[in-house]
Amino acid sequence: MIKKIDDIPVNYIDEGEGEIVLLLHGWGANITLYQGIIDTLKQGQRVIALDMPGFGKTPEPPDPWRVDDYVDFVLKFIASFSIKRLSVVVHSFGGRVFFKMNARENLPFTVERVVLIDSAGILPKKTFRQKMSLRLYKFGRAFMSTKPMHFLYPDAVENMRRKRGSSDYNNATPLMRATLVKVVNEDLEPLIHLVKCPTLLIWGDLDTATPIEDARRMEELIADAGLVVCEGAGHFSYAEQPAKVNGALQAFFG
Repeated sequence: MIKKIDDIPVNYIDEGEGEIVLLLHGWGANITLYQGIIDTLKQGQRVIALDMPGFGKTPEPPDPWRVDDYVDFVLKFIASFSIKRLSVVVHSFGGRVFFKMNARENLPFTVERVVLIDSAGILPKKTFRQKMSLRLYKFGRAFMSTKPMHFLYPDAVENMRRKRGSSDYNNATPLMRATLVKVVNEDLEPLIHLVKCPTLLIWGDLDTATPIEDARRMEELIADAGLVVCEGAGHFSYAEQPAKVNGALQAFFG
């Protein structure tokens, strides 16, 4: 299904009946990757899920976005359904959008429940070695960008970027790379305690993108939270252990 929000044609699904559940996907993902979760939830709920701008079948935003820009967009998307109450299920990057949305004052709807699956939001602390590595990289990039060095080694900066960049960064378009930089450098830990609704955290204990320590910290900060650990799973716990994750979702939503 397609609907236009701010002249951007949004690809989305709207399936099932009952309590409304909004699904917010992770970075580089799209709604088709969450079909197992959608099929589970739509047995007793109405599931609405969208490809956020720059992902799946929804075009990129007009310029590099911050998390707040995605929040503004999602709020307009929700408003197009005239929703007054909903629950939210997020994975990874979707957690960033939720935390900032939840922190907004006078939301036109009530968030009844939330599920955080390997959610992003806590900025990892850099070690001294990581800080020094970053400084050396920036120095090297600046040096190789000078006219003489660029003339002699035209591919050097791109090769440095690819060697250092994450797969998410390297696989993105230039616009979405700029968006990723704006998104990942924002620490949302100070907003997490503002989540007051019942919260289920589902996490892979081998997650390296958003470590299990992040889940335990979120569990401490959120007043009404419980954690389900998927032992042996990584950042995509919902895909690696679907039976356990879908069972937890069914129990949480009754």
